[in-house]
Amino acid sequence: MKIELSLIMKINYLIILILFLSCYNQERNCKDFQTGTFEFESISSSGESLKTYFTRTKEIEVDYFNNKIDSSNVNWVSDCECLLKKINPKNLSEEKSIQMKILSTSEDQYIFEYSFVGDVENRNRGQAKKISDQILIKFD
Repeated sequence: MKIELSLIMKINYLIILILFLSCYNQERNCKDFQTGTFEFESISSSGESLKTYFTRTKEIEVDYFNNKIDSSNVNWVSDCECLLKKINPKNLSEEKSIQMKILSTSEDQYIFEYSFVGDVENRNRGQAKKISDQILIKFD
């Protein structure tokens, strides 16, 4: 009888733990990251650190990378998800829209997932840091 009671108590604790963990929801303050100036760092295949800076309003995103400027229209479909479409695509690949979804946020950073629209097999993740609430156009 003592063993059965102990097993029942362990099962009850396990159920309570599962219910508690399933209620946890990662905080996302996506609206704080819809506009402003951001920094995104990635590592090239040769191990070199590559920094991209971008500014974003509710409608336009301007990217600054390797002394080149590129711009996209932004369409927010929800507080945490937007579609980016290049304004002046240079080839067929750049004509495809990019879907970006903010997965989690912290004080000045967010983790996001992105891919070409409809390409669920080639999703990538990244982390961007907000460096200003203002729209900056010069980076050193």
